[in-house]
Amino acid sequence: MPEAIDLSRHTPMMQQFLRIKAEYPNILLFYRMGDFYELFYEDAKKAARLLDLTLTHRGKSAGEPIPMAGVPAHAYENYLARLVRAGESVAICEQVGDPTTSKGPVERKVVRIVTPGTLTEEALLDQRRENRLLTICGDGKAFGIASVELSTGDFVLLTVADSIELQAEIARLDPAEILVPEDSSFPTAIRERPGFRSRPVWHFEYDSARLALMRQFQVHDLAGFGLVEDDPQIRLAIGAAGALLQYVKDTQRSALPHLNGLRIEHRDEALQLDAATRRNLELFTANSGESRHTLIGLLDVCSCAMGSRLLRQWLGRPLRDHSILNARSQCIAALIKEQRIEPLQALLRQVGDLERIITRIALGSARPRDLTTLRAALAILPAVRDQLQSDDPTLRRLQADLIDLPEALALLEAAINEEPPQFIRDGNVIAEGYDSELDELRQLSQNADQFLADLEQRERERTGISTLKVAYNRVHGFYIELSRSQAEQVPAEYIRRQTLKGSERFITAELKAFEDKVLSARERALAREKALYQELLQTLHGWHNDFKRCAQAISELDVYTALADRAQTLNWCRPELTDQPELTIEAGRHPIVETAMQQEASGQHFTANDLRLDHRTRMLIITGPNMGGKSTYMRQTALIVLLAYIGSHVPATRARIGPIDRIFTRIGASDDLASGRSTFMVEMTETANILNNATEQSLVLMDEIGRGTSTFDGLALAWATAEYLARKTRAFTLFATHYFEVTSLAERLASCRNVHLDAIEHNDRLVFMHQVKAGPASQSYGIKVAQMAGVPREVINHAKNKLAELESQAQASKRNPQLDLFSVAVASEPEPKQVNDKPHPILMELASLNPDELSPRQALEWLYAAKQKLQVGS
Repeated sequence: MPEAIDLSRHTPMMQQFLRIKAEYPNILLFYRMGDFYELFYEDAKKAARLLDLTLTHRGKSAGEPIPMAGVPAHAYENYLARLVRAGESVAICEQVGDPTTSKGPVERKVVRIVTPGTLTEEALLDQRRENRLLTICGDGKAFGIASVELSTGDFVLLTVADSIELQAEIARLDPAEILVPEDSSFPTAIRERPGFRSRPVWHFEYDSARLALMRQFQVHDLAGFGLVEDDPQIRLAIGAAGALLQYVKDTQRSALPHLNGLRIEHRDEALQLDAATRRNLELFTANSGESRHTLIGLLDVCSCAMGSRLLRQWLGRPLRDHSILNARSQCIAALIKEQRIEPLQALLRQVGDLERIITRIALGSARPRDLTTLRAALAILPAVRDQLQSDDPTLRRLQADLIDLPEALALLEAAINEEPPQFIRDGNVIAEGYDSELDELRQLSQNADQFLADLEQRERERTGISTLKVAYNRVHGFYIELSRSQAEQVPAEYIRRQTLKGSERFITAELKAFEDKVLSARERALAREKALYQELLQTLHGWHNDFKRCAQAISELDVYTALADRAQTLNWCRPELTDQPELTIEAGRHPIVETAMQQEASGQHFTANDLRLDHRTRMLIITGPNMGGKSTYMRQTALIVLLAYIGSHVPATRARIGPIDRIFTRIGASDDLASGRSTFMVEMTETANILNNATEQSLVLMDEIGRGTSTFDGLALAWATAEYLARKTRAFTLFATHYFEVTSLAERLASCRNVHLDAIEHNDRLVFMHQVKAGPASQSYGIKVAQMAGVPREVINHAKNKLAELESQAQASKRNPQLDLFSVAVASEPEPKQVNDKPHPILMELASLNPDELSPRQALEWLYAAKQKLQVGS
């Protein structure tokens, strides 16, 4: 839209549009005009491009035609959904005045602003995924976060200590929209997310935010929600919550009665996963792009959308409280033992999305079919409760939460027709017999057909015109129609209403009086029906908390039933959680890879493997050929731990798992060109995060550290990283490497053990055994793998010759300074090697070092300095 427009040169309606548009300069304006929402100027051009609409023109501005595009009002949600998915926000401007009494343009105003993070309509939402709005408030170090799922009313606060933790939480919550203060700065990865927006700084002020929350929840303070208000980080979270509440009120333009409380999440309650780990383990998105090749794709056999969303929450935030996890796994075991899975699934499939329906009821936007879904759910609840007769305490608790609500069910059965139309504006939603006034008004409309038939017969007899017809249409109302040739035969009291090509239409005083009565009755019936419907929504909202309790119980039960189905179908075992440092897995399998192999029906079977880590053995150094299964073995260990920490059964014959606080993975890497980081820089950044944050209770997966740089640099980094993890961090670590020199760590450190995945050569082919065995691998088979990949034979042969040459040189060049350095570093004897009975200065310096007192950075700096001295000395 041009920056300066002379309103006086426009029609009154366009003047109205321009005034409203000026209040919403950065979002699309859907301007209601009769049966269409129209867009003008740049809005029209953008919408035409995004929605594939025809771009037309209306009038002129500054001598140029005004671009215009429109969408039908009855189908606008389909277009709105496409715009929201494209990251656009839309202001819905409705006609709120009465066109019959309005002088000039009918009054219009924006009734709601639709943004990606504030959706509540079924047509705009992915049923099985949350749609969160996130606000962030920071002080330069720590951050407070508030998030809401507006379609369910789930309002959550949490705090993080730094930007790394912040990015991890954003990866977990995966918000549709992020709001931050205008004066704040954030990493590129956050700023470039879709839906990232800035808001005025004063929206995040603690005092005003606190008051706004207390008004919303109708409380005197926030202590009842577990908020310690003198905690600086909690104050940041409250500021974020206030900004979130203000934004939701600005966009919804209505009361938010379903936002009646909040909860706070503590990071130490959950097993932490950073963004790289979530990506590497393919929890929600797969590198292949196939959703079925993700952990959620395997687990989600939930019967209703609510269960799917809760399962995603559990998987995104595994808990560390063993009592909660044991109760969950016990419930799953009970469902399997008592053979409740299939009966419950059959019942739960009949329950709709109660969480989102009761929110729409609270907002007054529920549609008639939402209420029939609610009615069906309330009717099925007694049968669900009957299936929960059990000795299991969790099932008994869920049974108690499924409250019997006969009054609500009776009201819905009495008020709503069996199969109502989609919209209340279409009428015939309220059932006959519910309201006597509505029944009377409908009776007048329904008797119209008989009256018209009687009138038509009388007029035919009176006029002698046998072809005379009495009819109705929405434009001209009731009329008497006959041919042009018969028009001169009509009685004098006939009043001509319309002349057509081959016929004439007339009205009589009697027919006009009936028309006024019937049309008035229809209008009044629809108005009465709309009023009754709104009263019904208000009455149903009185049961909001009871409905919510039932919905939460159904969601939880659905997750247990889905996990029980997976455990039974896929032959998983119930894990044992212990307080001792231990990770014992017998016959563990990778759940996704195993299932994919079964679905391919290739005749191949997944090779299960054992793993044992405890207070003595903290690290497995894993060697073997590429494609031999190292990465699968590592990932399956992490997935088994993760499944156990959501309370699920796991793919193994036995699993005993001790306390785990975090899972870290350093597997694969790619360029981060937007931030100017190379593959190797990404690799080192992720490695630094692990070394700085892993603890003795962490599970660390490290795959091929150091491969992004030169051989000796890479070996140095791999060695220093592995030794730091083994000596200082003492995390449970699976360390896969192609640097065979690193395997000698197992000879020096009792906490390290070598294992390998084997392969055999058969008829010039390489056969991967996928079996984990003790000890280091004998060779890497890199050239064989290249041959399998289709590298030309000439290159393969040349590589074999070059390999033989390099191996021969290595044997003959024991005095190479760099090789001598690493031969000393990996030697089992602690004494420095002597050369001509006189120690090399570098070796003397090395012997004087205490590795336990060096940080990883100091060790690397010493290695680089030693290398430079050796090069100068040679």
